[in-house]
Amino acid sequence: MAERSTAAVDVADNSGDNPLTAQADTAATDGVAEERKTAEEPTGAPEQKAVEQKNGEQPSITAPELHSGHKLARRYRLEECVTRLDGFSSWRAVDEKLRRAVGVHLLPADHPRARSVLAAARSAALLGDPRFVQVLDAVEENDLVYVVHEWLPDTTELTALLADGPLQAHDAYQLVSQVSQAMAAAHREGLAHLRLTPSAVLRSSTGQYRIRGLAVNAALRGITSDGPQRTDTEAIGALLYAALTQRWPYESDAYGLSGLPKGVGLIPPDQVRAGVHRGLAEIAMRALANDGATASRQEPPCTTPDELAKAVAAMPRVKPPEPEFVAPVEYQHQRTTYQQGTYGRPQPRPMATQPMPVPPAPLESRTGKALKWAVGALLIAALGLGSWQIADRLLPRDNQTTNNPTPAPPAEEKPEPPKPLAITSADDFDPPPGGNGEEYPESVGMAHDGDPSTFWHTKNYKNAKFGNLKDGVGIVLDLGSDKKVSEVDLSFVGHTSVEIRTAPEGASTAPSTAEGFTTQASQAGTDVKLPLTKPVTTRYVLVWLTELPLTDGEFRGQLSEVKIMG
Repeated sequence: MAERSTAAVDVADNSGDNPLTAQADTAATDGVAEERKTAEEPTGAPEQKAVEQKNGEQPSITAPELHSGHKLARRYRLEECVTRLDGFSSWRAVDEKLRRAVGVHLLPADHPRARSVLAAARSAALLGDPRFVQVLDAVEENDLVYVVHEWLPDTTELTALLADGPLQAHDAYQLVSQVSQAMAAAHREGLAHLRLTPSAVLRSSTGQYRIRGLAVNAALRGITSDGPQRTDTEAIGALLYAALTQRWPYESDAYGLSGLPKGVGLIPPDQVRAGVHRGLAEIAMRALANDGATASRQEPPCTTPDELAKAVAAMPRVKPPEPEFVAPVEYQHQRTTYQQGTYGRPQPRPMATQPMPVPPAPLESRTGKALKWAVGALLIAALGLGSWQIADRLLPRDNQTTNNPTPAPPAEEKPEPPKPLAITSADDFDPPPGGNGEEYPESVGMAHDGDPSTFWHTKNYKNAKFGNLKDGVGIVLDLGSDKKVSEVDLSFVGHTSVEIRTAPEGASTAPSTAEGFTTQASQAGTDVKLPLTKPVTTRYVLVWLTELPLTDGEFRGQLSEVKIMG
């Protein structure tokens, strides 16, 4: 496997509520300050053999003298320089053609690392994995080499997250799961990171983790490694360790985190901080593979991102915390004057200094009360007599009704609630015209694996209507045989328009065109329940995306989970 080192440059592409200020601050701290003390910065476990070229070994290179407002290729307008060191600079810029923010790395064409930077950027661009910050352009022009990449203002660096304290167990689980899977995919394509630090990991507002610096920043810094998979695996272990403890797992302080006490070696996370999830602590120690980390552990160390991803998948899934129950405010019953009075309760007589004479009731009052009682008694007697006569007349009819009861109509039986149907297989569906028959088929299984943190995704398009190239894309789900389908439940990342289409009953193969399916329901949203007008018997169900959400400046669909109910 050809080694392509792609460690991260600590130039912020993101962050927080004010992306411009946060990114500039990050660049100043993680970029310039850390670069000046490279020799003091921890480089991982003793097995890592990363080598960085020293400035003294190369001729002094002067960074290009550019300014805000300068345009590259008559398209990328430089806005703000966030890092300038070691002969290269990094900028926040605007792509005037697509009207979006981008990041740009610049260095002279005669820089000793210019050729490797171009090669690394082009390799990263070919990967096209949305879990990484995408390289958008890599150009040599007018004695300059520049690399254009995504700018993600709606994400937050792991450095900033850890500044507020350790992550919750569920967040740490998502971090190690998503990052290890992403790096395993990169290594399968021959790409390594070699500088996977907290500033290289970003978390979006939806909880998805993105990795920046793949295939560019290691080349910028001249970093290589004899064991790139081992290096990246230990780096992921360090990230998980920091997420669990808010401590850097080496003696030196780094990335705003305090290191471990000198002379004690690497101790398990659950011995550094109380309440750490034991399973995640074990995973961190297996990734930080050295004698001190594994001597007391029964499980073997993880030496590649793929091994680490499988170890995380094998452990019980860490569920998100239950929402805290807030007790309702106790209702303070306001007593009324009536309840506070003497009704039904003996009350102590107030002590009076002088007896108060009570005047006798007037004669008219007593006479009126007597008349009221008499009239009331007569009314009650009349009502009672009338009721007895009515009952006497109706009694024979009631007896007849009792002897010949009319049977009650049978209660309607409630239909059974729909149940999930087993999905035998799934394939991406991108038919002509406009389609090329392939929309990341390797990740289709993630749409029905029962894990909402994984997803199948489409390619990136220039607008919500697939760049006006076609009507839609989707996936075809095979139920194995004809089944009665009544509802399809979908979960998307972002507001997505979707149709549910079904193949004809008895079809032994899925139709090759979208028109070969029959549209049964349509809706738009993120969590979508699509009940069919009436149950349909079919073997093949097409989830057909018709409009895509905007994600990080481009449009793509991401289906995290689908359930077919019957």
